[in-house]
Amino acid sequence: MYVVMGATGNVGGAVADALLAKGEAVTVLTRQPERASIWRDKGARIVQADAEDTASLKAAFRTGKRAFLLNPPADLTGDTDSTERRTIANILDALDGSGLEKVVAASTYGAQPGEGIGDLSTLWELEEGLRRQSIPAAINRGAYYMTNWTGLAEGVRHSGKLQSMFPADMPIPMVSPRDLGEAAADRLVSPLGDVGVVYVEGPELYTPSDVADAFADALGREIGLEVTDRDRWEETFRSLGFSGVAARSYARMTAAIVDSDFDRQQAPRRGKVTLSEFVSSVLAA
Repeated sequence: MYVVMGATGNVGGAVADALLAKGEAVTVLTRQPERASIWRDKGARIVQADAEDTASLKAAFRTGKRAFLLNPPADLTGDTDSTERRTIANILDALDGSGLEKVVAASTYGAQPGEGIGDLSTLWELEEGLRRQSIPAAINRGAYYMTNWTGLAEGVRHSGKLQSMFPADMPIPMVSPRDLGEAAADRLVSPLGDVGVVYVEGPELYTPSDVADAFADALGREIGLEVTDRDRWEETFRSLGFSGVAARSYARMTAAIVDSDFDRQQAPRRGKVTLSEFVSSVLAA
């Protein structure tokens, strides 16, 4: 039995789908089982568990042999770093005595120690915590999520413009949920010795200009690209509903990502879903 966190989201859902496609038995964890009936229809088992409730996670992990770990995103109106550090600590605590023989965890390109740089530091802490415990741990660092762009779809439809904090011509490693899901599923079923960090991205690099073109093709209209200056990043996050502390963290995370050239790798695992295919599928839905 494979236990999957985050199955009601994009990446966790893709992991569960990929495992089911392999004919594996899957248990999906969710805070709200009443909203997860689609997984029962697909043949998965549903268990109520919450990353804020260590006891529920402990009980859920004990139902399987291997587990996919995903730290849930925090409420952007609060202190995201503090919340995500707390849930990571809960996940690590729940692994103790779970009986799991292997785990696969979702992390991110650019994960690094630090303070106030969002997922880069919180997921680094998850990675380090997994290295310190005894269960064999495979870590998949995902490239920049294509869903970060499609989350702007309504604004793009309304204004005819795509907003970017990245330079228009900057090559960015990006990845779709499906490719992340298949990569995680492959490592969940692989031998126990398949551990450590693997980088996962799509078939090629894309620039923000490429993203605007993908929206234009999918919508059948011209889409302009507007690049936000660095000194307005924090203000922009605030305008999107982020708390002050979250806006500062996300602005600093964005700067760290850009300054490190997106932690680009020479030999990542490459998926198959192109940016154009992904944007078109999301907008069609």
